[in-house]
Amino acid sequence: MSFKQRIGTVGLGLMGSSIATCILAAGHEVTSLVKEQNEAAPARARVLGFLMELHAEGMLKELPEAVAQRITITADVAELAGHEIVIESITEDVEAKKTVYNALEMVLSPTAIIGSNTSAIPVSVLQDGLQHPERLLGIHWAEPAHITRFMEVICGKDSELKYAEQIVKLAESWGKEPSLLRKDIRGFITNRIMYAMLREAFNLVENGYATVEDVDRSLRNDLGYWITFAGPFRFMDLTGIPAYLTVMKDLFPDLDNRQTAPEMMEKLVASGARGVSNAQGFYPYNKESAEAWEKAFIEFSYDIRKLAEKYPQE
Repeated sequence: MSFKQRIGTVGLGLMGSSIATCILAAGHEVTSLVKEQNEAAPARARVLGFLMELHAEGMLKELPEAVAQRITITADVAELAGHEIVIESITEDVEAKKTVYNALEMVLSPTAIIGSNTSAIPVSVLQDGLQHPERLLGIHWAEPAHITRFMEVICGKDSELKYAEQIVKLAESWGKEPSLLRKDIRGFITNRIMYAMLREAFNLVENGYATVEDVDRSLRNDLGYWITFAGPFRFMDLTGIPAYLTVMKDLFPDLDNRQTAPEMMEKLVASGARGVSNAQGFYPYNKESAEAWEKAFIEFSYDIRKLAEKYPQE
């Protein structure tokens, strides 16, 4: 399968390793740039672990050990010369990302696509100051990137649409179902809609209407039951459009529209909570229960992808 083009990546943390795994599993060779060469061994082990998961779930037919041989991990940016696509997945920091792009522009051809796995930084901001800003795109993945079908491909103010369309087509061959944003907007599609939902969720809890558990329960059993099958517009088609207008007119003026972060969230983060990664979050955990939830989330991610693939997408 080595006839597929070699793809470059930058960063092999948890998300970067997951992205590299997705591309490897689709049959590509991958060159991954890391900051320090001592990152290579743990990253290689992480990628192999992800590939073994995919194989166990029947989503990878090749032997994981053979697929893992297709990744080259280097601290030398010059080894990315000749690559036509490089996907950066480092920390969400504008200056750190721009430092990477400046280094890449020294070795890549002017038409090589640079993709940034960003969920919060406007692509137009990342393009400022580049020699060839037209080839920089946002490529927003969901975690775990090697399992989920989600992807958003985002054009900044200077992006050429042909590059975005090229990534969309390529991503489909990786098993993704990408969405294309033709104009840059903070938060893109899914984060804008999700954070509007989170704001209202905090509003209900902080003002005593419902508990964290009650909010989660309602959304899991309503939104959670249909959202994999149909997005909001398809769901309105399926369930009758006029009633939604009636509710919108009545409900929209009453929805929370605060401009500040919820106090409950500020206090939780200040207390050191990071969620299951340190067994401290909205729910009580011990080490064992946190690990059990993490494991269940991975199993669910595989199950929901398999379920989704049984039904029409468009």
